[in-house]
Amino acid sequence: MFDKKKLETIRKKEARGEFDPENNEHFGPFLNQFGAEWNLEPGYSGLVTFFRAPPSQDYKNADIALIGVPFERGLMERSGAKNGPRALREKSLITCGPLHHVSKIIPFQLCKLIDAGDVPLESWFSLDKGISEIKKFYQNVIKAGCAPLSAGGDHSITYPILKAVGSKEPVALVHIDSHCDTAGLVGGSRVHHGGPFRNAVLDGVLDPERTVQIGIRGRAEPWWDFSYKTGMRVIHIEEFHEMGIKEVIRQIHEVIGSSPTYITFDVDGLDPVFAPGTGTPEVGGLTTIEAQAIIRGLRGANIIGGDVVEVSPPWDDPAGTTAHSGATMMWEILCVLAEAIAR
Repeated sequence: MFDKKKLETIRKKEARGEFDPENNEHFGPFLNQFGAEWNLEPGYSGLVTFFRAPPSQDYKNADIALIGVPFERGLMERSGAKNGPRALREKSLITCGPLHHVSKIIPFQLCKLIDAGDVPLESWFSLDKGISEIKKFYQNVIKAGCAPLSAGGDHSITYPILKAVGSKEPVALVHIDSHCDTAGLVGGSRVHHGGPFRNAVLDGVLDPERTVQIGIRGRAEPWWDFSYKTGMRVIHIEEFHEMGIKEVIRQIHEVIGSSPTYITFDVDGLDPVFAPGTGTPEVGGLTTIEAQAIIRGLRGANIIGGDVVEVSPPWDDPAGTTAHSGATMMWEILCVLAEAIAR
């Protein structure tokens, strides 16, 4: 039977504003700090930056720099990843934040965030020079004490980023992908989107025994011996489902321990249903909720940076599903990164 007294109580609470965001126990303090109008501008207007972070390159006065890397010279298959950063920025305006609905993390409250723009690439047609330019850019970010969270671009960009973040000591890695990306010489080059982690290990900036690769599958399997023979923990998609997400997360923490850890997320780790717009899609991949669970499970780890790569808008569907998924994964990484930095 309908209770009119309960309705009257609800109406009184409504009149007092008890249901409004500023009275939310988690979100209220944020609004008091940043203002009730924060991030209310519609996604189709205003300046396009990652999650509406202010544009700046003042790394010394920032904790996290959100960076675009419009680079695809390391691709072997379908092109278009150079358009990824712009698509991810646009989707981030309508997809994510400012409060994580599960962890209640509000990155802008924990850290000072900036959108540092895109890496300026002068050598448009040179793969090797482009890699050097990316490395130099990130060295300046790291030198200033700022943690990078990047949007690619093809997966070759993670190699020069790791050269910057791992310059003092080899870092640990959580790698979500359909491919191990530890291939060797291809087409006369060792620098390509199928080999960044082999190169990083050989350069002494990535510890293979503290590396976990999740979601691996597909026809490129014969190229991944480097992963197995150097001690990387490779979790194929079939094993992922056999183990279950809780055991996967437990093993990730067992491998990386308290080491400085970088997260790299290739959208082709997702099933093509969730990410059709990518260069090398592989059927049978992770769902978006499984991928989110992996990243959320990294809370408590010593996260120092991350990236989302291989979003290729020309191959995406009209709704921009891949960019939507990619921006969401970037948001998930941002939350665990901000929490780790604020500890």
